[in-house]
Amino acid sequence: MVLKVYNSLTNKLENFEPIQARKVSMYVCGPTVYNYIHVGNARSVVAFDTIRRYFEYLGYDVNYVSNFTDVDDKMIKAVAEQGITVSELADKFIKAYFEDTKALNVEPATKNPRATDNIADIIAFVSDLIDKGYAYSVDGNVYYRARKFKTYGELGHEDLDTLESGASQHVSKEELKQKEDPIDFALWKAAKSGEISWDSPWGKGRPGWHIECSVMSTKYLGDNFDIHGGGIDLEFPHHENERAQSEAKTGEKFVNYWLHNGFVTVGDDDEKMSKSLGNFVTVHDLLQKVDPEVLRFMMSTTQYRRPVHFSQAGINEAATNLNKIQTAYRNLDYRLQDADADNDPKVDQEVRQIQADFQDAMDDDFNVQNGITEVYELAKLGNVYSERPVVFADTIKLIMQRLQQLTSIFGVDLKIGSFNDQEVENLIEERNQARADKNFARSDEIRDELKEQGIILEDTPQGTRFRRENKV
Repeated sequence: MVLKVYNSLTNKLENFEPIQARKVSMYVCGPTVYNYIHVGNARSVVAFDTIRRYFEYLGYDVNYVSNFTDVDDKMIKAVAEQGITVSELADKFIKAYFEDTKALNVEPATKNPRATDNIADIIAFVSDLIDKGYAYSVDGNVYYRARKFKTYGELGHEDLDTLESGASQHVSKEELKQKEDPIDFALWKAAKSGEISWDSPWGKGRPGWHIECSVMSTKYLGDNFDIHGGGIDLEFPHHENERAQSEAKTGEKFVNYWLHNGFVTVGDDDEKMSKSLGNFVTVHDLLQKVDPEVLRFMMSTTQYRRPVHFSQAGINEAATNLNKIQTAYRNLDYRLQDADADNDPKVDQEVRQIQADFQDAMDDDFNVQNGITEVYELAKLGNVYSERPVVFADTIKLIMQRLQQLTSIFGVDLKIGSFNDQEVENLIEERNQARADKNFARSDEIRDELKEQGIILEDTPQGTRFRRENKV
């Protein structure tokens, strides 16, 4: 089966054909770093990290660029309230971003450019648009002539007359006087007193939001690249404006495939989680209460275009499902100690078929919900096989390798080492002896003591094993 992706520009599933064989160039809009990322922000990060991981599983070399917007209106407002500089605010929350995304097992981007490190490139880009007649300056501001770009509105599937009516109602009178057309948008903003600014041919000012991503994506990936990703709320106007700016400047197609992830929703009304609505939970706070692997698993096992409903019930369900996979993996590892050499050809073939079915599911626009179902089937096969009186080492290793390989696409690393805790093993031996001596009070005491530490004992025909519960 050929990998198909849903292109937001055409609203169709399309065969994925990279510009360069076995290479993927991918840009994903990053956060504005004025606060900790919330679960809604993390949804996009996790969704595209999962997509990236699947490309890597298929053998692609992925050049993954994700930016930081480190200067904008929200940041300027925040620093005025806190009495610090924009760069100090950005440094604080970029550091926090890396800490939170590392906890969620997000692979580092190839490049994380910052807008403020690319001011000279932004000014040159804007100047080029002016020279080409796509932009004009008024009183230190520079605006883009949206109607001059013949397919403006096509990505967001917006009607220009409707946009004009809406813009006329929401844009300030002062800005309307400056603009040739209400739907024109800012490329460069004249500085107000006391604001961070840079010298430019139009006076002191700072870049508009949309131009930052056009500059950083083309700078690090080229004028035409494979995939541009981000939340569905960025489709219009942010990505629409990026596309218009970039193609006007280069004369080339900007992006081959536009991918947009669904929102995180909360409450009975499935309201979008956002800072502006005040209904958000930061990842920084949530990770104090919830196992990072569980949070990652919850978000990565929902297909990227679908909304994720954030709730305690969802977290609990993710913890239960993740435990099933982890338990199957440990059961297999436990049976290695008494496994015979050689393999079981029939079971090996079942493993290969499950892996093929997994890939068929994921090739359908990264359908992780069908893909994870195949992982559950593999875990079930592992459990059934590990209960056999006679098992073969090579088959056990094959199932374990495939479980590890497939779950890693969802950002979960199956490990055994953390469970080889000598202190726990000693308590298990003491409990076994207590049971042999019919000292059931001590046996129960040990079980309860371990349970308080999140360690669950499992008595099996092959002996007593233990597992750690995921924090929910």
